[in-house]
Amino acid sequence: MKMSKKVTFEQAMKDLEEIVRELEAGELPLEESLKKFEEGMKLSKLCSSKLEEAEQRVSILLKERDGQLSEAPFPAGEEDAP
Repeated sequence: MKMSKKVTFEQAMKDLEEIVRELEAGELPLEESLKKFEEGMKLSKLCSSKLEEAEQRVSILLKERDGQLSEAPFPAGEEDAP
């Protein structure tokens, strides 16, 4: 799978979940496992990047709505909350 900005977050997560299932099954040869792991790391990085972009957009929208210049879009300690 080629990594690009055109891959949606949802598709990247689906692909990452499939890789995890394959690796957890433990039936792949070592070399194939390494390739899958590398692909999974790339997908994980892509997902993190897309989540950061979304958080920045939400932050900007909240600032515009509230007319505030607050840096944190979420209350302290809730950065990981869904």
